[in-house]
Amino acid sequence: MTTTSDQAIPSRHRRRAEPPRRGSTRGSARGRRAAQRRTRGPLRTALLVALAVAVLGTAGLGWIYLRLNGGIDTFDDAGLSRNRPGAGSSKGTNVLVIGSDARTDGNSALGGGSKDDIGRSDTAFLLHVYADHKHAIAVSIPRDTLVTVPPCKLPDGSWTEPRTDTAFNSAFSVGQTKKGNPACTQNTVEELTGLRVDHTIVVDFKGFAELTDVVGGVKVCVPQDIYQRDLNPHRTTRGELVLEEGEQTVSGQKALDYVRIRHGIGDGSDIGRIKRQQAFVSSLLKKIKSDGLTPTKLLPLATAATESMTVDPGLGTANKLVSFAMSLKDIDLHNTKFVTVPWRYEGSRIAVVEPDASDLWASLKADRTLDGKDAGGRKRTASASASASPSPGEGVSGDGVDVAVYNGTTTDGLASEAAATLTAHGFTVTGTGNANSRQHPTTVIQYGPGLRSRAETVAGLFPGSGLEAIGGTGINVVVGASYATAGTSAPAAPTAVPTSVADDARSADDDLCSGLSYGSGG
Repeated sequence: MTTTSDQAIPSRHRRRAEPPRRGSTRGSARGRRAAQRRTRGPLRTALLVALAVAVLGTAGLGWIYLRLNGGIDTFDDAGLSRNRPGAGSSKGTNVLVIGSDARTDGNSALGGGSKDDIGRSDTAFLLHVYADHKHAIAVSIPRDTLVTVPPCKLPDGSWTEPRTDTAFNSAFSVGQTKKGNPACTQNTVEELTGLRVDHTIVVDFKGFAELTDVVGGVKVCVPQDIYQRDLNPHRTTRGELVLEEGEQTVSGQKALDYVRIRHGIGDGSDIGRIKRQQAFVSSLLKKIKSDGLTPTKLLPLATAATESMTVDPGLGTANKLVSFAMSLKDIDLHNTKFVTVPWRYEGSRIAVVEPDASDLWASLKADRTLDGKDAGGRKRTASASASASPSPGEGVSGDGVDVAVYNGTTTDGLASEAAATLTAHGFTVTGTGNANSRQHPTTVIQYGPGLRSRAETVAGLFPGSGLEAIGGTGINVVVGASYATAGTSAPAAPTAVPTSVADDARSADDDLCSGLSYGSGG
């Protein structure tokens, strides 16, 4: 729902035993002792590996655990927001994946530019793994999407002020550090979606290129011939042919060129690039699944990933990381979907389209798939579901939350009624009055930068209400006509991803060449 803002308130190495001399009893004894030591060594190692296997519950992974542990970089989670969505905001698991164009650690050789450049995010998507662990959906967020970047922590320990109508990729650059600011991007995604991000993974150029080498290349479909100038529009000549039109297998630098190209295909938009990136990830998943996640295959794959990957502390050990990866093994390709946040052009930028975006996030919270199926992982009878469904407002606590209430209808007294309900649940009502427009069909919860999670708490008291980001520093409730009849005809919560999103979705098993270009390139 799109509304107009009515109110805005202010190894150690063992020394080998020398070989015994022939006929020497003493030498023979030394040899026997050395042999015993050599026997005990492998036995001890085998026991350690067996223990690790038992912990992970998957044969062969213990060796991988011992090999990888301690080689994973993590970012500081002290920079995560102080007003995060609740841990129970979604039944499934949400993982933010960021493609960084940071030029540190040898990445400048692959991506070009200066090694002293600040880190930026070229690509980002939110992966929602449904609670049944049989479905997953990745929601791409265009880099130029206009969003609210909430308060983020700077290198000196201070926090920024919230910024509205700001390009999404700018969040990763807050603090102007070479490796970027993953925590700030996570904060921004949580602010945008109202979903709690359980894990964040940052992959750089080098990590991506090595990953494609390890799997032996990835099949792609190139809509047209690509030349050097297509990769660098500042070139004065066309340059050499980089990628030929048609299906082919790419790895390393060529794979990186494929997913980064923007200006040489279609209308040169980031939306078109996102479509090709989604197709590439689909093809990569196909390759990994066809090879199988055996220890022999998994070790080099995991090694390549961890060497150039930064994760949140929750994935900061091989145990946690491998366990999470193995939790995805039962998701088949057809049930792995790729979509893009509902969008429209806003000049040269991208605006989020409402209410489609809010409906998308609500569907993910409820673990509903593209076709509306419940993938929450539990089956209940209708009576059990009914008895387990909380009444509106049950469990909602407004302790510490200030709210102003405005009547957006011509029915007198609704603001006062809503204020009384809010007060009964612990909210502090700072004032009531009439909205500028009194033709609101539904209730709207307006919120300032950094306050989305609190606004969602407020919305728990008003079934069917919508959320609207505004300027200012507070939360308003603009009561709509639906409030008067909320007890009998409250709008039902979304049961499926909006049609506008579902119709443009890609499955990981789709044809390699389908839907790759956007705009004038066909």
